[in-house]
Amino acid sequence: MTEPDAPFYALFGGEAAFRLLVERFYAGVAADDELRPMYPEDDLGPAADRLRMFLEQYWGGPTTYSDQRGHPRLRMRHAPFPVDEAASERWLAHMRASLDDQALPAELDALIWRYFETAAPAMINTF
Repeated sequence: MTEPDAPFYALFGGEAAFRLLVERFYAGVAADDELRPMYPEDDLGPAADRLRMFLEQYWGGPTTYSDQRGHPRLRMRHAPFPVDEAASERWLAHMRASLDDQALPAELDALIWRYFETAAPAMINTF
């Protein structure tokens, strides 16, 4: 691990680590009969790029997401898609599997997982 006050982005492993996390996550989504239809694009690559850029920025990396897309406004961006509790849990399951593949130190894993456990349910808009 690097210096304790280094941004999480660097501690996590920078762009390469976020790219791998998102790549493995979307491999799970691509094979998920419930989640895949929620992504209107035939190619999940653009969605993966957006998630990677968002996560990099959120955790202290480059501001490419905001530079290209403006403020994240996550709830607004997810509003057109019917996200229920089951979809949120499936999303979390794919992210958990991807994080497990990363084999992060426990404290870093717990930090990013807490974020996902809070963010995913916040996207629920269908009850």
